[in-house]
Amino acid sequence: MAATLNKVFLMGNLTRDPDMKQTPSGETVAELGLAVSEQFRSRTTNETREIVTFVDVTVWGKVAENCGQYLTKGRPIFVEGRLVLDSWEDKTTGQKRSRLRVRADRVQFLYSPEKSRRDTNGAAMGSDWAPAAPEALMAQPQAARQASAPATPVAEPTAAANDDEDLPF
Repeated sequence: MAATLNKVFLMGNLTRDPDMKQTPSGETVAELGLAVSEQFRSRTTNETREIVTFVDVTVWGKVAENCGQYLTKGRPIFVEGRLVLDSWEDKTTGQKRSRLRVRADRVQFLYSPEKSRRDTNGAAMGSDWAPAAPEALMAQPQAARQASAPATPVAEPTAAANDDEDLPF
């Protein structure tokens, strides 16, 4: 059997506030709209161009609750998840329809969510946030891997190791 992999990493900005819902069993679900852009230089005109891809993201449980509490339209986030294919039959036309979306396992806020999106008076917060540097995003998983791996000492080269007289040729 061939091995498969279904893993998605996306970094972009929210296109709308999270759409919060509850399942009949009481589990929280958040629907997010994410815009991911790519810039490139056109070979023919030498202009910088941008392509924006819009992605639907579904988040469940405690992660969804945090998204609903702290995220608003325009905020930058990093999403780790997997692709899911939704299929249904259109009730009006009877045609089969489908869409690809991301089911997020992890959502990392790329700004400091020190305040919730609403202040104590219920007013929407302003744009007083600063996005995290991309290095900060990658530093945490790398540091976690290094902390769990045992340290291996590296021996310093000795003078004998650099001596050409010991070479067999």
